[in-house]
Amino acid sequence: MAANEGRSRKDGIFYRAKSNRSGVWQRTMVIVGFVLVLGFGAVITNLVRLQLVNGETLKTDAVDQSLQSTQLTPSRGTIYDATGTKVLAQSASVWTVALEPNYIDEGDDVKIAKGLSEILGLDYDAVLKKAQQNSYFVYVKRKVETEVRDEIVQYIKDEKIGRGITLMEDYKRYYPYGTTASTVLGFTGTDNQGLAGVETEYDSELTGTAGRLVSAKNAQGDDMPFQYDQYVQAQDGYDLVLTIDETAQSIVEKHLQAGLEACGALEGGTAVLMNVKTGAILALSTKGDYDPNDPFTISQEAEDAIPEKVEDALKKAQEKEQQELNTLQLAIDNAETDEARAEAKKALADYERIDVTTLRDELTDQMWAEAQNKQWRNKAVSDTYYPGSVFKMVTGSMAMESGVASEDSTYTCTGQWVFDDPTIDPISCWYHAGHGTETLVDGICNSCNPYMIWLGQKMGRHTFFNFFEAFGFTQRTGIDLPGEADSLYFSEDELNIVELATSSFGQNFSITPIQMITAIAAVANGGYLVQPHVVDRMLDSDGNIVKTTDTSYKRQVISEDVSKRMTAILQKNATSESGKNGYVAGYRVAGKTGTSEKVALYYQNLAEGNDRGMQYVVSYGGYAPADDPQYALLVFYDEPQIGGASGGTQAGPIFAAIMEEVLPYLGVDPQYTESEYENLSATAPNVIGMTMAEAKSHLEEQGFSGTVVGDAEDDALVTVQVPSPGASIPKEGMVALYTEEPDPETYVEVPSFIGYDIDTCRYLAGLVDVQVLVVGDGDSSYAQSQDIAEGTKVKRGSVIRISFVSSGGVEAAGNTSTNSEE
Repeated sequence: MAANEGRSRKDGIFYRAKSNRSGVWQRTMVIVGFVLVLGFGAVITNLVRLQLVNGETLKTDAVDQSLQSTQLTPSRGTIYDATGTKVLAQSASVWTVALEPNYIDEGDDVKIAKGLSEILGLDYDAVLKKAQQNSYFVYVKRKVETEVRDEIVQYIKDEKIGRGITLMEDYKRYYPYGTTASTVLGFTGTDNQGLAGVETEYDSELTGTAGRLVSAKNAQGDDMPFQYDQYVQAQDGYDLVLTIDETAQSIVEKHLQAGLEACGALEGGTAVLMNVKTGAILALSTKGDYDPNDPFTISQEAEDAIPEKVEDALKKAQEKEQQELNTLQLAIDNAETDEARAEAKKALADYERIDVTTLRDELTDQMWAEAQNKQWRNKAVSDTYYPGSVFKMVTGSMAMESGVASEDSTYTCTGQWVFDDPTIDPISCWYHAGHGTETLVDGICNSCNPYMIWLGQKMGRHTFFNFFEAFGFTQRTGIDLPGEADSLYFSEDELNIVELATSSFGQNFSITPIQMITAIAAVANGGYLVQPHVVDRMLDSDGNIVKTTDTSYKRQVISEDVSKRMTAILQKNATSESGKNGYVAGYRVAGKTGTSEKVALYYQNLAEGNDRGMQYVVSYGGYAPADDPQYALLVFYDEPQIGGASGGTQAGPIFAAIMEEVLPYLGVDPQYTESEYENLSATAPNVIGMTMAEAKSHLEEQGFSGTVVGDAEDDALVTVQVPSPGASIPKEGMVALYTEEPDPETYVEVPSFIGYDIDTCRYLAGLVDVQVLVVGDGDSSYAQSQDIAEGTKVKRGSVIRISFVSSGGVEAAGNTSTNSEE
C-alpha cells in the first residue's frame, strides 16, 4: 500500500505538474490572443479613422507638405484717355523681396542681413531676425524697383550666397500725368487694390485673375524636377478707355487753378465738361487735388495749417474740461446732504482728465487723415451744394414746358417778394431797387429772384416737383465713380410756400455738381436726360472690345422747342446781359451765373460760436455753340475769400477762358462778328533763321509788324523772336526780333493792369513794349486778372493775357436778405 501510495503520490505529483503547465499555457494563449485582438483592433480602428474618417484631411495635409504654392500676380489693366493713346495709369514691374530662412546656409544669414539692410534701407537687426526664423518664407520688402532688384542679384553673386533670398515679380501703379485727373483716376494700395476713383469703381475688371505655380517637394523639402510643377497662368485685368480727354482735362485744370488762386476759395473749386448728347465727361477737375503716385502726402499748405488747428481744438477741449470740472465743483459746494456731497466728490475724483500729449497726438493724426480725405474727395460727385441762380434755367424751362409762362410773360419786381402771410419775412432780389416790369427773358437775364418765385408759385408744388424729379434731382445720376452723394431736397408734401419760393431760384436744397451739369445738358440737347459717365469702353489684353458704355437717353424732360427757346434766352444772357463774363468770342455761348449762400453752414457756425459770416458758392454753367449745343461746362468755387463773391465775376471768366481754349481743340468752328474779329488773337509765324529784312517782310505779309531789338543790320540773322513761333499774339500784333538771346538786364517789368479798361491796358503795355491779349468782352469792362504777375521781368514783345469782366448788371452776394441769393 505504501508503494502504491508512493506511486500514487508520484503519479499525483506528475499529473498535478502536467495539469499546471497546461493551465499556464492556456492562460498565456488567452492573453496573447487578447493582445493580438486588441492590437489588430486598434490597428483596424486607426486604419478606419485614418482612411475613412480623416482620409481627405490627411491627404490634403500630405499634399500641402509636399507642395509649395506661389500666387502669380496678374498685371492690372491700363487706363487710357479718350484718344486711346495716352496712358493715364499703368502697371510696371517691381519686385517683392522675401527670405526662406530654413534654406539659408550656415553663415549666410549675417551676409544676407547686411546686404539687404544696406540695399533696401532697412534695419540690420530686423532683417537678421527674419533670416534666423524657423520658417520657409518671410517677407522683407515689397514694391522694389528693378534697379534695386538688380543690386540684390549682384550682391548674391558677389557674396556667393546660396539659397535663402527670393525675388518675386510684382506690379506697381504709375500715373504718368501726375495730378492730371487724379480725383477721377483715384489710386491703388500696396496690394494693387483700388482705393479711390475709377481704380475703385472698376477694381474687379482692372485686377484680373491671379495665377498659381505649384512646385513639388521631396521628403527632405528639396525641389523636385520641373516636370512635377503645375502652372496656372494669371489673367491680366481689362484695360479701360475713358471719356476723359487728357488735353481738355489739362486745359480745365490750368484755368481752374488760376481762378482758385485769384478768388482764394477755402474749399476749392470744381469744373465739369460734358458732351451734352452722350453724357460723356471730357474733363472733371477738383482743386486742390493730389498726385496719385504719392497719394498719402498732403500739400505743404495743408500740412502747415495742422499745428494751429490742433492747438485750437486742444484749447476748446481744455475749456470744455474746465467747464465740466467747474460744474462738478459747484455740485459739491451746493450739496445739501453729506450723501449728496460724497457722491459729488466721487464724481469729481473719477473725472478723467485730459492727457495733453496723447490728445495732441490723436488730434494731429485725425487732422492729417482729414486733410488726406479732403484732397482725395471728388467734389463734383461726393459733395452737394446749393446750385443758386444757375438753376434758374431749369425753373424757366419748367414754366415754359408746363405752359404757365412764355418769353413775354410779365411780372413786376419791386426788389423783394412779399408773402401774403405777414409772419413770413420777405425774400429780397439781389438788386434791392427792383427790376421793375420784366418778361421771362428779362427775369433770367437779370437773374431776378422774385420773378423765379412768381414762376414757382404759378406752377405750384405738384408741377414743380414733377419736373424737379424728371430732371434727375431726386436720385443719384449713377455716374461710374464711387461715393456719389444723395441730394437733399423737399418732397412734394414738404414744398410749402417758403420752400417752393426758395427752391425756385436754386436755394435751400442741395444737389451734386454732376446732377447740375446733367440738367444743363438736358436744357441744351433738346430736353433729353443723359447718363453721365467717365469710361467709354473696356478692352481685353489683345485690344478687343469687351464692353462699351450705353449712351442712350434716360428720358425726355422738356420738348425740343422749349430747349431751343431757353437756349436763345441763355445766349442773350451770355452775350450782353448778366452772364456776359462767360462769353467767348465766336462761339455762341449760352450761360447762366450763380452765387448761392451756404445758409446751413452759417447757422451751424453760429451755434458753435464761430461767426465766419455768410459763405458762398460762386458758379457759372453754360454750353456752346448755341445753334448746335455740343459741350456743357460747369465751374464753381466754394467759399471765395478775395473780392466780393460773384458767379459773374469769379466763375464766369474762368468758364470763358476754358471754353476759349477747349472748343477749338474739340473742333468747334467759330463764327465771329465784326467787333469780335478786331480783338482776335493770332499765331506768331516762325521767322527764326531769316535775315532781319526777310523777317520784317514776311511778318508784314502775314499782317504783323517786326521790330528789331538792339543794333542789327538787315542781313543779320534772327536767332530769337518774341512771341515764339506758334504762340498766341494779338491780331496785327508785333514780333520782336533778336540776333542773340537777350540779356536779362534788358528785360522789362510787367505793369499791373487790374481794374483798368481795355484802352488803358493797351496804353500801359505800349509803355514797356509788351502786348495785351484780350480774354472775355473788352467793351465796357475792366481787367480782372493777368496771366503774368505785376513786376515780373519779361522780354520785350511778350504777350500778357488779360481777363476782362463786366461789373454792370452782374449778380453779386453780400446785399441780400434771409434766404435770398444774388
